[in-house]
Amino acid sequence: MTVGMAGFSVNDTIIKSFADDLGIGQIILLRGIIASIMIYALARKFRHMLPLSALLNPLILMRSVADMSATFLFITALFHMPIANATAILQALPLALTLAAALFLSEQIGWRRLTAIFVGFVGVLVVIRPGIEGFSTYSLYALATVAACVVRDLTTRRMHAGIPALFITFSASISVTLLGAALSLFGEWQPVSPTHLGLLVMSAAVLLIGYFGVISSMRTGDLGFVSPFRYSILLFSIFAGMIVFREFPDTLTWIGSAIIVSTGIYTLYRERVVHRQSITPPAPMRS
Repeated sequence: MTVGMAGFSVNDTIIKSFADDLGIGQIILLRGIIASIMIYALARKFRHMLPLSALLNPLILMRSVADMSATFLFITALFHMPIANATAILQALPLALTLAAALFLSEQIGWRRLTAIFVGFVGVLVVIRPGIEGFSTYSLYALATVAACVVRDLTTRRMHAGIPALFITFSASISVTLLGAALSLFGEWQPVSPTHLGLLVMSAAVLLIGYFGVISSMRTGDLGFVSPFRYSILLFSIFAGMIVFREFPDTLTWIGSAIIVSTGIYTLYRERVVHRQSITPPAPMRS
């Protein structure tokens, strides 16, 4: 999971470095083409490819639209705000996902997790700081990314277990590439240097490492144990922001990030406790 988060953080850093050179549509399109070729090759190698007609599965289509929305919103936010702030806001996803599962999938959550979710969203507001100095309207793009990811992940939960993870990843990559193609029609195409092309290949490769790391850990590791390691991406992004972009998080960003991470870890811990209680048989009654 930690390796996967490092891959995502490196990808975000590379993409943000293009902000002044290439358009958002151009970046998404070129990276998407490279990533799709890589994912397709892997899916063929491991025999995880399904007929292309499976891309029209309603749940896959819904997930693809959500992934397209999340990609556009997050990259837009990333281009216009510090990488640590955008990443911190995105860490509210486990909290939002727990709440959405209770609202739409009738999953039971107790008052402890509800309280943690509320406090976690307070942490998001601390990072966003609406109405005060330091507020960026692009923080709302990062927050909207969380909503799009919730739709994506809830849709993924409802997919048939027989659909391979690599094929789902391939469908997401194809849809995001189409998004890049559409966006590039409305922007001026900039010259792509060999350096840009090399970094795009690297971006696609580390993105693939990110997906592989997360999928592997979620399928082979204990969910309650590996999930908190998702928050390692925040540390990677903070260091990347300081070293590459000279972005130093202020006090409110540190405080808000700490609130989000701590409440997220507590929520995951409570989910693990509740799951264990649900599968533990009751003690036999003594006569």
